[in-house]
Amino acid sequence: MSDKSAKTFGPYAPILQVGELYFVSGQVGVDLANKTAEVDAALQTNKALDNMVEALATAGLTLNDVVKTTVFITDMDESASVNEVYTERFTAPRPARSMVAVKELPRIVPNCPLKVEIEAVAARRQQ
Repeated sequence: MSDKSAKTFGPYAPILQVGELYFVSGQVGVDLANKTAEVDAALQTNKALDNMVEALATAGLTLNDVVKTTVFITDMDESASVNEVYTERFTAPRPARSMVAVKELPRIVPNCPLKVEIEAVAARRQQ
């Protein structure tokens, strides 16, 4: 991995390589520089994927190297807007994916509940 280090909000590795696989910890839609978040689920999804791009870049990877994701969402009624962003950001063939409804996500930003968290498994793809 490169000298750049991805940021986390807790005591865990943002990305960890085990053999040929890279495990990316759950990324949330928080602006890492100022710890703010938008209220909208689609905007949080887009920012979570921006944060994932940064974590992947520390290992020389991109979203194209992601082979599996798990999307945690606090309201399944927001799944259409989350899917719209997801479809824009991941090109075909998209990663295998699970989407799971959860009661709540970590409280990182005061007065702004997080609605989406995305974790991933990546593998360096042959060019």
